[in-house]
Amino acid sequence: MRRPRLLDLYCCQGGAAMGYHRAGFDVVGIDSEPQPRYPFEFVQADALDYASRYAHRFDVVHASPPCHDHSSLRSRAGMQGTGWLLDATLDLLPTLVDTYVVENVMGAPMRADMVLCGGMFGLRVYRHRKFLIAGPTLLALPSHPSHRVRTSTKKRRTDWDAGLNISVTGDIGTSIGGPAMGIDWMTGPGLSQAIPPAYTQFIGTQLAEHLTATTHAGTAAASRGAAA
Repeated sequence: MRRPRLLDLYCCQGGAAMGYHRAGFDVVGIDSEPQPRYPFEFVQADALDYASRYAHRFDVVHASPPCHDHSSLRSRAGMQGTGWLLDATLDLLPTLVDTYVVENVMGAPMRADMVLCGGMFGLRVYRHRKFLIAGPTLLALPSHPSHRVRTSTKKRRTDWDAGLNISVTGDIGTSIGGPAMGIDWMTGPGLSQAIPPAYTQFIGTQLAEHLTATTHAGTAAASRGAAA
């Protein structure tokens, strides 16, 4: 049986991609920067241009436009001038495909069909992210446990050993950031930009079921039409 194909725009080092892969998708990543740590097929290209040309070849498109200009970090580090990419992506994808996911930080000006947190998946990082999901009418949402464990942003090695959750930002090291996110192949900077694969594995499993049901429904309808 053919595995569904997913186009991963603004892929960075592949946190989202790994989750979709585990959910049963064949993934192709697109990024304007080289990504030697990306664990699947990778094409260095402009995400919007590539999607315009080739999105029709994929069953699902996932996009994680640069989030810096929508995050709280912009007040300290300044704007990067990439914030426009979110609106451009949201405008483009509905013209190309029926099923797509757009992910971004909590401050991003976009619809949130789902908000995921590391605590939902037993991770030692909270890292809330918004997901806009087009295609299926409704996806299940895991329970969101209360945040009873303090998050460390400074003495992260000591606090990690003491059982605290970790803020995966800035110069986070791979020895702490990787286990906190459930990722073992990225650099520290890659971890700072990534989402845990558990998020997209959860979404991707439901999307794969939606695609299978849609395919079966189409096949059944075609059979009934042929019989008539």
